[in-house]
Amino acid sequence: MEKIFNGKKAAKLGTEKNPAVVEVQTEKRLKEVTSIFEEHGWNYSINLEPDKPENITDLEILLNPPEQKRVEKKIGRNDPCPCGSGKKYKKCCG
Repeated sequence: MEKIFNGKKAAKLGTEKNPAVVEVQTEKRLKEVTSIFEEHGWNYSINLEPDKPENITDLEILLNPPEQKRVEKKIGRNDPCPCGSGKKYKKCCG
């Protein structure tokens, strides 16, 4: 059986340990993408592949990082009911 999690934290994308990998089709696009990486100071590796479709997923992730989810606090059974009745949640709305 193979372990999926090895206990090591993955390096942040765009750093020296985990550079962003991008594939482009044209020389012009290579210059555009390079300038974006240089502007932000990210480490990268760009492959010029005229025969393959463009793949700039890593760049898109760096430009639009996923937002962190906020978790709302759950109401405990013995907490006052949020409806304002003054009763415990378990005796009122729970």
